[in-house]
Amino acid sequence: MRLPIYIDQFEARKRYKDILHDTHKGLQGHALLIGGSYGKIGAITLASRAALRTGCGLVTAFVPKCGYEIIQISNPEVMVLTDVNKKYLSDMHYDFQPNAIAIGPGLGQALETQKAFYDFLVKQKSPLVVDADAINILAQNPEWLTLLPRQSILTPHPKELERLIGSWCNQEEKVTKARAFAQRYQIILVLKGGPTQVVFGQEFYENTTGNQALATAGSGDVLTGIIASLLAQSYSPIDAAILGVFIHGLTADLAVPKTGYESFIASTIIKYLGKAFLFIANETGIPKT
Repeated sequence: MRLPIYIDQFEARKRYKDILHDTHKGLQGHALLIGGSYGKIGAITLASRAALRTGCGLVTAFVPKCGYEIIQISNPEVMVLTDVNKKYLSDMHYDFQPNAIAIGPGLGQALETQKAFYDFLVKQKSPLVVDADAINILAQNPEWLTLLPRQSILTPHPKELERLIGSWCNQEEKVTKARAFAQRYQIILVLKGGPTQVVFGQEFYENTTGNQALATAGSGDVLTGIIASLLAQSYSPIDAAILGVFIHGLTADLAVPKTGYESFIASTIIKYLGKAFLFIANETGIPKT
């Protein structure tokens, strides 16, 4: 099997873009995060907060009505749009043009949501970040995969990946099938796990940051917010994916010496994003856990 390109500090630093001194929120990108359903508003809350903490100038969350007060209280800096439906999304309509869109955290798989997702895909032209139940809906409706804009970023965990590409016997077969799938649909796959891997065309990347503390509820939702934020800030899709997984993992490497593994939660990732960016910008060494 072709050896991976390791996502280390050098790979992250050469992709990282310093923020201009004269920038303002209108130049820092506007990310739209679509998701949430009754009992799963926490996922989109985490994703939208992570998008803000990753440097996005403006973030809007599109949620069912049951999520309005939760996000307004939890994330006062995030703007909120609501669906007509109270408990799940049924009509993904918005009247502005975001710089990047992520869809899936806490979305659910109600039939009305699936139809709304199809209608949403038909209209999309720019790369998306697709996660969680949005991936599961695609796995149930594989003919919709052709609607994905080129270089869209899908972020499956192992079970979601299996639903997309089928089972595998070993790591080599997994990568081979993932690469064939990504090439067929002209997308980027972020294969979450230990370690997280990125598949793009013929290239296969493997992240060098992160540890077992990231195996916690909401960790993937935070990663979605990070990648969407970078995409909104004009990073190319592949650079957003690579830098996103590096930063995501780095927060755990920075935090665990102080938190331990057991008490590390998804909100801890967001708390340590600032320190992760400082490490990249200053090119200091990454602590070993």
